[in-house]
Amino acid sequence: MSLVIPNAIAHGTTITPESRIYKCRFRDNPENPSNPACKAAVTLGGSQALYDWNGINQANADGNHRLVVPDGELCGGGNSTYKGLNLARSDWMTTTMEPGAFEFIFHGTAPHATRDWVFYVTKEGWSPNTPLNWDDLVEFCRHGNLPLESDSQGRDVYRMACELPKRSGQHIIYNTWQRADSAEAFYTCMDVKYPKEPSSTNKCNGNSSGNASCVMPAINQLILGALK
Repeated sequence: MSLVIPNAIAHGTTITPESRIYKCRFRDNPENPSNPACKAAVTLGGSQALYDWNGINQANADGNHRLVVPDGELCGGGNSTYKGLNLARSDWMTTTMEPGAFEFIFHGTAPHATRDWVFYVTKEGWSPNTPLNWDDLVEFCRHGNLPLESDSQGRDVYRMACELPKRSGQHIIYNTWQRADSAEAFYTCMDVKYPKEPSSTNKCNGNSSGNASCVMPAINQLILGALK
């Protein structure tokens, strides 16, 4: 029987979309995961990390994230406790995303004054079967200090509006949360999947009345037919 000790100095993770560790903790069984990636993470690093789902941190980051979190260890925040989260696999549970306006929601189990929140996404062409490195990421959103709110379930949350860049296939959205009242920072990986963009042929199937790229060729075909 394993001894589960809740993290008394835990601080939070994203719940919209749900982070990698949140999905393994609350969408699976931490002691006997059914998801192959979560199972591999527990095999490598143990189940305790999943119970400490809100504590992926570096105590002395002070904004120098690349120095304290090595390449290949981003999802675990460079913290050996969470090394199972760094496994490069394509079978982590994902959340479907679309480009455009999106509100990230971070469940803050312990509030802190914030220097900055920074969001990154992997570059187009990145493979989930390769270790995540800093150079794989592109920043797309940044916020400063934000008020702590209460959601419909009574959870303390931070809300951050961002514009998601265009992507296709499976990607990772990465977040750093740097405290302003200490050098401590927190790290979050979100596994997401963008739908593949339909081909130009498929775009013109069905009702294409609102698509100029479909309407104009159709009109041209009618004019050419009338001239024959």
